[in-house]
Amino acid sequence: MPRSITISLPVTDLAISKAFYTALGFTVNPNFPGDSAAFFSWSETINLVLLTHEKWSTFTTRPIPPKTSSEVGITISCESRAEVDEKNRLAAQYGGESDINPVEDHGTMYGRDFTDPDGHVWGAMWLDASAFDH
Repeated sequence: MPRSITISLPVTDLAISKAFYTALGFTVNPNFPGDSAAFFSWSETINLVLLTHEKWSTFTTRPIPPKTSSEVGITISCESRAEVDEKNRLAAQYGGESDINPVEDHGTMYGRDFTDPDGHVWGAMWLDASAFDH
């Protein structure tokens, strides 16, 4: 079995967060229905679990950081510069905040950072792999 990563995030409004991540291209996993959590896939090995604050608190007593904090940054790969721009646009359209950091444009690498509606930091990044072929 390949190794995988599952990212779990606390969210204030599950319905808003589900719409946000669906708009960005995450796929809902219908095998886990419920009103306190939502399960998504980004790829075969990268998954996302959104948990209401109430559900989150059943797993830990640590406080949920405020929306303005920067606890971790998560980057998703994109197939083009246009897809990076589209993820950033969709983030703002669905309740997040676009371009929270300066745009990174290094020619063969292009990225833009945004937040989800709860302030979790995400980046969309494109890398021209052909520039590194030897």
